This record gives sequence, C-alpha cells and structure tokens, in this order.
Amino acid sequence: MKKRLANSFTARMGMAGAIASAMLFVVPAFAQDSRLSLADRVSRLEQQAQNQNQGGTTLVNQVQALQSQVQQMQGQIEELQHQLQEANDKNKAQATDFDSRLGRLEGGAGAAAANAGNASAGNAPNTAPAANPAPAAAPAPAAEAGKGAKPAAGKGAAAPANAAGAQAAYDEAFKSLRGGDYVQASRGFRGFIQQYPDSPLLPNAYYWLGESYYVTMNYPVALQTFQILLSQFPQSEKAPDAMLKLGYSQIELKQVDAGKATLKTVSTKYPGSKAASLAQERLRRLQSQPAN
Repeated sequence: MKKRLANSFTARMGMAGAIASAMLFVVPAFAQDSRLSLADRVSRLEQQAQNQNQGGTTLVNQVQALQSQVQQMQGQIEELQHQLQEANDKNKAQATDFDSRLGRLEGGAGAAAANAGNASAGNAPNTAPAANPAPAAAPAPAAEAGKGAKPAAGKGAAAPANAAGAQAAYDEAFKSLRGGDYVQASRGFRGFIQQYPDSPLLPNAYYWLGESYYVTMNYPVALQTFQILLSQFPQSEKAPDAMLKLGYSQIELKQVDAGKATLKTVSTKYPGSKAASLAQERLRRLQSQPAN
C-alpha cells in the first residue's frame, strides 16, 4: 500500500516537472513574440507619424503658395483700381474742360460772326490775324469812276459772301465735333483752314482741330496742331487752352518733364484763367502719383 502511494506521488511529481519545464520554454517564447509585436507597432506608429508630418509639411507649403497667390492678386487688383481711378479722373477733367470750352464758344459765336462780317467790310478788330480788307473795300474816287468802279464793287460784294461761307464751313465742322463725329470734324476744320486762311476764326479752327485729335488719342498730331496755333496766333484767346492741351499731349506721349514745364508755364503766363486752374490740378495729380 505504501509502495503504491509512493509510485503515484512520484508520477504526479514527474508530470508537474514536465509541465513546469514546458512553461519555462513557452513563457520566453511568448515574451519574445510580445516584444517583436510591440517593436512592430512602434515602427508602424513612427512611420505613420512621419507620413503625417510629411503630409502636414505639404499642406503648409500649399497654404503658403495660396497665400502668395492671393497677395499677388490683391496687388494686381489694387493696381487696376488705381489705373481705373486715374482714367475716371482724366475723363472727368476732359469732359469738364470740353464742356466749358463749348459753352464759351457758343456764347461768343455771334460775336465771332459779327467780327468776321466787320473784317470783310473794312472794320476788322485789331486781334484779327493778317486781315487788311479796308483798301479793297474803300469806294473808288470820283475821278476813277469810269475806270475801276465795277472791279471795286465786285470785291466789296465778294467779301461778305466769303465771310458767310467761312462761317458756314466753321459751323458745320463744329457741329460734327459736338455730335461726337471727330473724324468728320477734323476733316471739316482742315478744309476750313485751307480754304479760309485769312478768317478771324482761324485760331479757333486750329484749336478745335487739335481737340478732335486729342479726344481720339492721336496725341502726336494734336501736339503739332496746338504748337501751330501757339506759334502763329500767340495773342489769340485760344492760346491758354492750346498751351494747356499741349502739356496734356506731352504727358500722354510720356514726355512728362516737358509736359510739367508746359503746365507750369500756363499757370504763370495766364494766372487766374480756367486753363491755369486745370494746369495746377493736373500738376497736383502728377505729383501725387508714385514714381515708376
């Protein structure tokens, strides 16, 4: 009996030892598998973090690029707004100037026609350029009545007709100008200048011819036309306006220094005039513009 119990105990102890031995082998293997699994997980996490960092860097770069583009667009918009404002100011100034001159010309149209008639009759004012019709219109002496009475009478009758034709041609060209047909207006004034070179309306014709070129942005020809007026009729009432538009044309042709000098001359030579006021305003705008 005792021997059987001893054998049973020995068998149980052997089984326990075998189990213990097996556990000794399993636990390290499980621990190793756990450590490898943890390392893999850490590696994967590091990889994910790296990918996220790279994605974040890419996103930041994209945002910065978009911000740069937005800034560039804002700068372009501001520049366009500035150019638009300048164009609006310029158009307003031109419209005001143009309307004021049209009004003055309309108000003085009757006087101009009267002066033209007086000039043809021998009573031309001192301001009429190169007009000396008095000898041609003077009555022939009694002693010469049989010799030259008819030619003299013929000249006297032609002069009023010539003045009337000049006024009609001038009015037709000016009508085209007021109607906005600047091409037809320039043709009309050029024809008037060629056909009636002795008309007292010649300075006005030169001015409005230059104006028709200026409005259509033909600045080189406008500049030449205003220069002709100033050189041939420096005492004309259109001289201040012509000098003003000469300065405007120079500025439009990028001759800024010359244009500024011309506008300053308008202010000093014709103080208190509308042309001087417009010249000073244009100079102030030029000074406020940023340097290129």
